[in-house]
Amino acid sequence: MYSKPEMQKIKHEFWVEFAEKYPRKWLLYDTKIKDFSFKFYADNKKAQVLIDIEHKDLEKRAGYFEKLESLKSILEDEFIKDLVFEKNFTLESGKTISRIWVEKNDVGISNRKTWDTIFAFFAEKMAALESFWSEYDDYLKDI
Repeated sequence: MYSKPEMQKIKHEFWVEFAEKYPRKWLLYDTKIKDFSFKFYADNKKAQVLIDIEHKDLEKRAGYFEKLESLKSILEDEFIKDLVFEKNFTLESGKTISRIWVEKNDVGISNRKTWDTIFAFFAEKMAALESFWSEYDDYLKDI
């Protein structure tokens, strides 16, 4: 078990190494839609590539989610398989958002032997989401 400062150092090294191995500008928060973002997530059990829709206006949040859901078969057939769609996902903070994600289990930040696996997973899945976004962003933005 690591102390909090040791874990912070490991996390920092993890993200620095990812940035060095995959030196590109990811889309992430630059979707041009308020509270609609792409994210990387990793802990000691799994890695995830996420689409988070955090809009405070429930109708807008639902609208964006439903548009993504309407493209689910295209998204899964042409870009990423095994996506999880959850319209009402509750964060640890108690906030409810809409989330779509793909996950890789049995990897973790504290296990350096799995870092390359995580990095490859991140790069492959995020690149696929960005390709999807570049084709369908105009449709998705039209709420």
